[in-house]
Amino acid sequence: MTAMRILVTNDDGILAEGLLMLKRALEPLGEVFVVAPERPRSGSGHSITLHKPLRLHTVRLGDGSLGYSTNGTPSDCVTLGVTVVMNGRCDLVFSGINQGANLGWDVTYSGTVSAAMEGAIFNIPSVAISVCCGDNEPPEYDAAFHFARNLAEVLHERRLPPHTLLNVNVPNCTMEQVKGVAVTRQGTRQYVDRVEARVDPWGRKYYWLTGSLANEEVPPDSDVAAIRAGKISVTPIHLDLTAESLLEELRRWPLE
Repeated sequence: MTAMRILVTNDDGILAEGLLMLKRALEPLGEVFVVAPERPRSGSGHSITLHKPLRLHTVRLGDGSLGYSTNGTPSDCVTLGVTVVMNGRCDLVFSGINQGANLGWDVTYSGTVSAAMEGAIFNIPSVAISVCCGDNEPPEYDAAFHFARNLAEVLHERRLPPHTLLNVNVPNCTMEQVKGVAVTRQGTRQYVDRVEARVDPWGRKYYWLTGSLANEEVPPDSDVAAIRAGKISVTPIHLDLTAESLLEELRRWPLE
């Protein structure tokens, strides 16, 4: 297998443990470039920076190697990584390993998934990978580490369709504890009690976005169901958001 040029990024920030684990997982396959936000940017979605200059700074990573941090979003990291750091020569984009799940509708908020979407816009095979640990649960990166390397090897031989990415969610366990791999549909994840009103020490009201997951049935072929069953979920996502089933009906509406 010829060596690959791989861009690694995330939304947890340049010093995140999961980023370093992903870099280590992919290093045997080629040259790995790290470009990540200078601070955590979780929930940033597919935002890009247009109102201020973007800057790149070299950072010494935990293994002693050098990476780049930027004041931009995860999507900006991919743009700068591909065009500036790698001079347009990138074979694969990996985003993660995210600390926390990116399942169902959460992908619309996720900076991790949006970074992979930016890679797909460049028409580079791209993957977002996350460990499904709870807020107060330490992440176990073992299964994600091994699966990322295996998936990268597969993607080197089998190309994704144009402008398509893979969203991977991994149970919070070791590789030996994984119950298998499921190719899944994007499920649904809806939150209830999302806004909590609070009062600051000066008596002024403010709001905190919070919420808990709604207790609802999930399709058995969904990413949510796979994780509940202890399996690694691999969901193909494409950038075309057109609701094809509505096109013909919409053309019959009196819109003119």
